[in-house]
Amino acid sequence: MTKSVLIARSAGFCFGVKRAIAIADETAGKGEAGGGKGAPIQSLGPIIHNPQAVERLQEKGVRVVETVDEISCGKVIIRSHGVTRSDRAALEGKGVMIVDATCPFVTKAQEHARTLSRDGYAVVVVGDPNHPEVKSIISYIEKGAPVFTSIAEVAAAKGVRKAGIVAQTTQSFDNLMAFVAAAMKRFPEVRVFNTICNATALRQQESTGLAGMADVMFVLGGYNSANTRRLAEICKAINPRTHHIETEGELTPSMVEGASVAGVTAGASTPQWIIDGFLEGLKELWKCDTIEVSFYR
Repeated sequence: MTKSVLIARSAGFCFGVKRAIAIADETAGKGEAGGGKGAPIQSLGPIIHNPQAVERLQEKGVRVVETVDEISCGKVIIRSHGVTRSDRAALEGKGVMIVDATCPFVTKAQEHARTLSRDGYAVVVVGDPNHPEVKSIISYIEKGAPVFTSIAEVAAAKGVRKAGIVAQTTQSFDNLMAFVAAAMKRFPEVRVFNTICNATALRQQESTGLAGMADVMFVLGGYNSANTRRLAEICKAINPRTHHIETEGELTPSMVEGASVAGVTAGASTPQWIIDGFLEGLKELWKCDTIEVSFYR
């Protein structure tokens, strides 16, 4: 019996993550940091939200630290999600060499948030307030400007006449529009910057179509990755037989039992080698003569 695997064409690394990994690899490959041989190379938080990719970087000498206080010398890589303005200032004060791997789309969201607050707008940030990217965006809002991170806060706002909206780059367009609708009801003037990365929107659109065609759907990526979890939620709403896994090691026979068509997508921080490994694991489970693998878009 013929089995088929449909892979979302946009699955895996987005531009910002690919750039961050390349910067980290290049930094680790130079073998020197901060002007002294053997000086440490650190990233302030994991470079990307994928444990396996971060582990590979650690093997190359890139150590993950959680706070600026843990850093005293060497090179510091600023991860793809960016850092807060206060953390960057603290790093500059330590005199360490800063290697900036912030995604350009995150940088743009930071700039829009700062400009809005300087122009007298309250700033609505659409996203998870506990996510490092959102924390970095909020940090660029000038002190004294009202900041809202939930629809409930927007609905309860008082004394605000104009508000500007920016979004975490991996948010869904539907969620952004829900905030826009709430803001339009509350404020006389609303200015919106669509800071959602195009790759995020495309990945979500592809996954939606793919989940509807597949007998079983797999979403590959770190459990700590917000955009991967969102993909899993979107797919599960369409196809209840959706599995979010990090690697092929989590595959079990029951996951594919009775299935002839498997759909595969992956978060923006999922390396290609994880996708390749998953496909090999799936072939081992199916053990059939013919497996057709094709891209879906």
